[in-house]
This record gives sequence, structure tokens and C-alpha cells, in this order.
Amino acid sequence: MDLALASLAFAVAAFCAIVMGFAIQRGATCTVAAMEEIVNERSARRLLSLAEASLWVAGGLLLAQALRLLPAMPPGYRLNQWTVLGGALLGLGAFVNRACVFGAIARLGSGEWAYLATPLGFYLGCLSVGPLFAAGEQGKLANGSPVLQAPGWVVLLFLLFVAWRLMRPIRGGLRLRDALTTRIWSPHAATTVIGIAFVLMLLLVGAWAYTDVLAELARGMAASLTARCLLLLALLLGAVWGGWTAGRFRSTRVSAAQLLRCLAGGVLMGWGSLLIPGGNDGLILVGMPLLRPYAWVAFLAMCTSIGLALLARRAWGRLR
Repeated sequence: MDLALASLAFAVAAFCAIVMGFAIQRGATCTVAAMEEIVNERSARRLLSLAEASLWVAGGLLLAQALRLLPAMPPGYRLNQWTVLGGALLGLGAFVNRACVFGAIARLGSGEWAYLATPLGFYLGCLSVGPLFAAGEQGKLANGSPVLQAPGWVVLLFLLFVAWRLMRPIRGGLRLRDALTTRIWSPHAATTVIGIAFVLMLLLVGAWAYTDVLAELARGMAASLTARCLLLLALLLGAVWGGWTAGRFRSTRVSAAQLLRCLAGGVLMGWGSLLIPGGNDGLILVGMPLLRPYAWVAFLAMCTSIGLALLARRAWGRLR
């Protein structure tokens, strides 16, 4: 019976991973795209939607805690100079790659196979970060998250927020079938689905981010490797499903330059993720919802790094 329940829990978690991949692809969810929108269009809509994903996760954790369903949470880490450097490298790698770790999944879902080199580069970066930077393992924080210490009435505020969010599309006459067949989702719709799917996965199989799997593999300490690799496969299948059903899937020819760019971007992101520690998926969906200072500072450093790189590219283009 226990085995059957575990199998059912994993099957539901795998379905959630598929839904998450679908939403990432449909919403073109990416921190690089969010910063490009700020630099080019003076709009922070995509960046705010990423922050909203953290809000959904935080509210979901509070609700799970109220229902006594909350599992053990991942630890926090100390904030120091490595955190800032790691965030900057994470942003630089995303800029070189032309997509963050979320965006790489979306690109793969559109048939851009060069982005298969991104997770390989991420793994190689995690493998080499110690000898290059001589950074010891970041100290873990002993204290709990301030979010999980919040009073019970905060859950009611979150439920009011959920009701408000659900009423908006209903008032607009949006049906589920329309949402699934829309080729491009709004950033807020995509990150809402990502946040909810992640919370369900967390309750069923624990906190999971595919960059964490790659980082732990590089350090020889990955647990439940087969199950977590299957979840990664489900995430990729969901992204491909999203691209295919939207008519955006185009199998593209891979060039050596593209492979080198994605590999280099992955290496830089791998370096940054171990210095922080955590990739931007883990920062947005775990560290930031739990109000861990290191996660917010690292994400700010990442966004700043991407923004400065975009401005430098624009200035260089004008000079040429």
C-alpha cells in the first residue's frame, strides 16, 4: 500500500512537472526576457510576474502549513560576497546563453536543440567551481523562515488574493479550453501555473529544481537520482508539448557557434549557482518565497548583471 501511494504521488508530481514545462514554454518565462523588456520597453511586467510566482509559492506553503501538510524545508544560506558574485555570474551566463535556466527549457520546447548544451555546461561549471574560485561551502542558516512564522491570518490574505486572481479571467469570459489553446500566455498566467505546480510537487516529492540535480550530480551527492531525472524529462516533455500545440515547435539546425555559446553560458551559470548557492529557478521558487535574504540579493545581482550587459551591448552597437 505504501508503495502504491508513493507511485501515485510520483505520477501526480510528474504530471505537475509536465504542466510546469508547458507553462514555461507558453509564457516564454525567462529572466533575460524580463530584463530586455525593462531595457527596451521600460516595462517590468515580466519581472513582476516572476515575483508573483514567488508569492504563489509562499502562500501555498502557508496554506500547507495550516493544513499540517508541509514537509521539511530546504535550508537557507549566509549572505556574503560569494552571494553577490554568484548572482552576477548567473546573470552574465544567462546573457551569454540568451536565456536563463527557465528560458532554456522554453527554447528547447520550441525545438532549439542547441540549448541541450546549456545543462551540460551548467554541470561542467558546477564541477569546476571549487578549483577556480576556492570558495568553501556556504554556511547554512539554523533559523527558520519568517514566512512560516507568520500569524495564521496571513493565510486568509493569500486566499483573498487567490479569489481575486481567479475572478479576473472569469469576469473576462476566459475558459480553460481557450487558455490551453492560446499560443502565447501572459507572463502572469504562466508564472501562476508554475508557482502552483511547484507547490504541489514540493508537497508530493519535496523541493525540486533541475539545476539542483545537476549541481548535486557534479558534487557526487545527488539523492533519488532516477526519480529526479524522470521529473526533468517530464519538464522537457511539457515544454515540447507546449511548443507543439501552439505551432511554435520548429526543429532548428544546430551550429558550432550556438553550441559554444550555450555551453559557455551554462558554465557561467553553473559557477554562479554554486557560489550563491542555487540557480534562478531555485531562487525564485524556494529561496525568495521563504524570504531568505541571500536569495533576494542574488536575484537582484543577477538582474543587474543582465541589465548592464544589455546596456553595454546597446552602447557597443551604437559605437559600431
